[in-house]
Amino acid sequence: MGGTKFWRGAVALLVLAVVAVSGSARAENFKMTAAAGHPPIFLWVKLLHEFYIPEINKRLAAGGKHTIAWTEAYGGTVAKIGGVLEAIEEGIVDIGFVGSIFEAPKLPLQNVTYVSPFGTADIGLVTKTIAGLQKSVPAMGASWGKYNQMMLTGAALDTYHIFTTFPIKSIDDLKGRKILAPGPSANWIKGTGAVAVAGNLKTYYNDIKTGVADGTLTFTTGAWGCKCFEVAPHITKVNFGSQFAGGLSINKDVWASFPADVKEIFLTVSAEYDVRFAKGQQAAADKLLGIMVKKGAKVAELPAAERKRWAQAIPNIAKAWAAGLEKKGLPGKAVLKGYMQGLAKAGVKVPRDWSAE
Repeated sequence: MGGTKFWRGAVALLVLAVVAVSGSARAENFKMTAAAGHPPIFLWVKLLHEFYIPEINKRLAAGGKHTIAWTEAYGGTVAKIGGVLEAIEEGIVDIGFVGSIFEAPKLPLQNVTYVSPFGTADIGLVTKTIAGLQKSVPAMGASWGKYNQMMLTGAALDTYHIFTTFPIKSIDDLKGRKILAPGPSANWIKGTGAVAVAGNLKTYYNDIKTGVADGTLTFTTGAWGCKCFEVAPHITKVNFGSQFAGGLSINKDVWASFPADVKEIFLTVSAEYDVRFAKGQQAAADKLLGIMVKKGAKVAELPAAERKRWAQAIPNIAKAWAAGLEKKGLPGKAVLKGYMQGLAKAGVKVPRDWSAE
């Protein structure tokens, strides 16, 4: 009898152990809210809605264990432009597109491209270079963690040009003009005689139409989305360079709750988002510029000499930016030098090396 009791007890313990193990690997049903300040007309949000979320669901379904019930909140319905970082930090949303240009005080190192204009139009190269810096410069990658989140994937915008109500043949034509330039890009017109005016893609059209501004520094796909080319039909191709805009970020507590296989799916799909975005953004920019011309826009290429003159005319905003961050204990110089070196290694010839002065 004693032996029977012993084996019954052993079997009971074995059953409990099996239950415990199976329980730790059991299927999970997650609920997540994805947000963006911009509407899905912009590719970084469109891909989140049409590719990223469906692809994650597809791969989860193939695994046969976990599911995610999504709530999608775009166009500022839950988090406004410039408010997604905080919404993720506070757990109001779980994942979203954080525009680093609108978070310059909190994510200063991520804005290195905006203080070193006249770089490259290669969207993929900019994204790859910034991703490399976030790995090689610890403080840069860790900056997301301060706000209880981690970055999953980055995105860079197609190169910036200038859209105005008047033609531009030289930088002298900018004197006295009011130009919409958000955040760090306001520095691009210092020394040209133009006046920077605050704004964003949602305000550009009305601001130009009502005379608040005479034009804007923006990227082609953004100009199409806000239709500012209709009120500022003179498009001068300056090529300020593709700009790192931010990326998809996820709440760290949410990330920690994921099993390893779910994390792997997110990381894999995030890498694919990078590639799809770079190719799609450039293709869209080329196509939309052609449509703008058909709709009456006038496109002119700023002569190389004038582009160099413009680059030399503005103060070394990058040097000042890096020095300011160094005083705060942040590696501004290392990030700036790393970015310029990354472009140089890829064969990009810039009219001004901001890190060499």
